[in-house]
Amino acid sequence: MDIILQGFQVILDPGVLIYILAGTVLGVVFGALPGVSSAMATMLALPFTYTMGALPAIAFLVTVYCAAVTGGSITAILFRIPGTPSSACTCLDGYPMLERGEAGKALGIALITSAMGGIFSALVMMLLTRQLAAVALRFGPTELFAVAFMGLSVMTALDAGNALRTVISGLLGLGLACIGIDPIQGFNRLTFGSIQLMNGIEMIPIMVGLFAVVEVMKQLIKKRDLGEGKITSTNTQIKGLGLWKMKFTILRSAVIGTAVGILPGAGATIASFLSYAAEIKLSKHPETFGKGEPRGVAASETANNAATGGSMVPLLSMGIPGGNAAAVMMAAMTIKGVQMGPLLIRTQPQFLSTVFATQVLTGVLMVIISIGVAKVFTKILDIPYSYLGTTILMLSIVGAFATNNNITNVLIMAIAALVGVAFNKYKFSSSALVLGLVLGEICESNLRRGVLISKGFAGFFRSPITTVLLLVSAFMLLWPVVGPYVKKRMKKETKAA
Repeated sequence: MDIILQGFQVILDPGVLIYILAGTVLGVVFGALPGVSSAMATMLALPFTYTMGALPAIAFLVTVYCAAVTGGSITAILFRIPGTPSSACTCLDGYPMLERGEAGKALGIALITSAMGGIFSALVMMLLTRQLAAVALRFGPTELFAVAFMGLSVMTALDAGNALRTVISGLLGLGLACIGIDPIQGFNRLTFGSIQLMNGIEMIPIMVGLFAVVEVMKQLIKKRDLGEGKITSTNTQIKGLGLWKMKFTILRSAVIGTAVGILPGAGATIASFLSYAAEIKLSKHPETFGKGEPRGVAASETANNAATGGSMVPLLSMGIPGGNAAAVMMAAMTIKGVQMGPLLIRTQPQFLSTVFATQVLTGVLMVIISIGVAKVFTKILDIPYSYLGTTILMLSIVGAFATNNNITNVLIMAIAALVGVAFNKYKFSSSALVLGLVLGEICESNLRRGVLISKGFAGFFRSPITTVLLLVSAFMLLWPVVGPYVKKRMKKETKAA
């Protein structure tokens, strides 16, 4: 309790409190901008920490990171543009809710469940850091491959009625993940002699093209002004959210997000997809997902924010960043002379308590600030779509280019947009493609490392964790095909009896 009080004493210092307020605003705004990931937002905030002490610096960076993940839901709901990769699932139900006049409800669910997920993971981090770190240490290449493969297996849940096209979309994403330098042997693959492709295909240009540009093209093809579906002050009010009805969804998603965030290299995007797929599997009406189901928004936003707290566990306790944003924080702390690792909890426990207190306070602040930012963004919807669509396209181009200041990414974004149009016409899944691209590198590199270490595939079944996860993955992949057949047989047997 003394350690926890130390953390709140640090963040309630007037100077540090100002940093946290500024970090919340910066994070929400950065997260809402197309093409700016939470890791990029943390990187952009890094120079501000050079004149800060170690504790204020990590409080500021944690605030920016958490708020950016939340901010990504704003444009995901209002414009079908995932502000951050972890908000891709939020588009699937958040934007349809806006189209039927429930923008305020969608935003309210996203912002409040984001805070719940972040606070839940902070509590878990504070109480169980050492125990969770011990569990995370047991995850080698084979276990991490099994986790990534389980993430891939959920793609069949994204569109259970169209499993074949969804799997094909995911395989295309896996193929795109193979472009670039081989992660084990270091030779070029599928680059076709292009130097620009040696770094691989960036996720942000693909995602912006598939979601943002495609949506603009769809709206412009309709040749209508947004005035038909204009969001008015009546339907942007945040009320009637029905959070109590979704209590089990929120709890499940918080647990999944925290657990996935703890695993090194997993991150908020995987947590979001896993949680979203879990809700589809458990729902009595899975057909409602993707058509404006509030539980879909709650699952995605709770999980991706819970993963932020989970990613702090391996960072603080083992010196292993759980994601790209955590790696930026580790670099900042190294500059300040702080050595992350097992001894940090014993010698400098105030860092753990500061991160905990920061996440709790940020969870409260970002709801208030995000609502204000969201109201500003909803005013943009009053602009005629001929102007608004052009502005979104311009921001998409800037976001794609700014990923690594490479014009090739703009071309990739344009190609992704054309692919997205074809996907919409022929009922393929853009979300499955993004999932395959996100998990492809993690899945391949850990698979090959596991094979090299165990000298074959037999080593994958020596670990109980790997075996259980692979069995679960196989069930999730095959059930959409086998399930209908099993249900028909059960019905026949019931009638015969």
